[in-house]
Amino acid sequence: MHFDDGVLPRAYTRYTLGKSLFIALTLTALVLTVVMSISSGAVHIGFVDVVKTLVKGHVIPQFDLIVWNIRLPQTLTAVVAGAGLAGAGTVMQSVLRNPLASPFTLGIAHAAAFGAALSVMVLGSGTMASTLGDAVTITRPMLTLISAFAFSMGTACLITYIARIRGAAPEVMVLTGVALGALFTAGTMMLQFFADDVELAAMVFWTFGDVARTDWQDLSLLSLVTVVILVYFLANAWNYNAMDIGDETAKGLGVRVERVRLAGMMAACLVTSVIISFVGIIGFIGLVAPHIVRRVIGDDHRFLMPASIIAGALILLAADIAARLVLLPHVLPVSIFTSFMGAPVFIYLIVKGR
Repeated sequence: MHFDDGVLPRAYTRYTLGKSLFIALTLTALVLTVVMSISSGAVHIGFVDVVKTLVKGHVIPQFDLIVWNIRLPQTLTAVVAGAGLAGAGTVMQSVLRNPLASPFTLGIAHAAAFGAALSVMVLGSGTMASTLGDAVTITRPMLTLISAFAFSMGTACLITYIARIRGAAPEVMVLTGVALGALFTAGTMMLQFFADDVELAAMVFWTFGDVARTDWQDLSLLSLVTVVILVYFLANAWNYNAMDIGDETAKGLGVRVERVRLAGMMAACLVTSVIISFVGIIGFIGLVAPHIVRRVIGDDHRFLMPASIIAGALILLAADIAARLVLLPHVLPVSIFTSFMGAPVFIYLIVKGR
């Protein structure tokens, strides 16, 4: 069969154009949602006032205070956390070759939460308060991060070991993650049992994932770690494509499979630990975002990875807006909405076997 010299280049251009257009549209939706997030709340701020406050500042003192001290940090935290969790979920699904893998379903998020709770309550890396806005204040973030990372990494190593067992099915890894999640949840409950009244209230509040509890200093550390790891994920997109075909094929293409798998899991655990240390447990973003994007643009990680990162940020930010508005003047933790959204999708994936 003879092909014209221009057929394949034109086909590849159409292939990349459609995926690039989807990424551009998703990014545009994210930018518009950021502006909507800043304007939405108990005090409504118009679109024009939001733009003026962000660009010029000090337009209206009340708006300036609300935007810069409350809503902008909360909005950017949702964007960074959603992007990090979605990127981690995409990588876990690739290196473990398991469509149900994510920091939440494999118990890694629960392990990180237990490590963070242990650091806050036992090692003294945080202070407790009885007020709603600052139930837990992290005074030694590095100690909290190290503790959360240690427990999440131990869980990831166990999951990776099980994944290497001959004939291990995706269901086996998910069930192992459920068991480990239950184990670390029990550990967190034990810490709560020995806590006093104020500590107990604070820890229950902290376990609800909420992007409103960070300040600019927390956001700086969260953003630095997340951006570095996401850049690493994007740089390894070709390796993940090769591993999706199979380990032997990837090795034949020059990919150091075991090193890429271990490094990917470590990076995913690190970004998950950082996010949980500051905002608590937020479930299903790492599972839902990659699957939504994959259904639209396919499995090519050169496009799947950036699109999933943007989609994760968009989904978490939209959920945060809904959590703020649905019961005004009361504000719900965003983790409630992500769980309501993610649970049906998770059940659908299990039933369909995809």
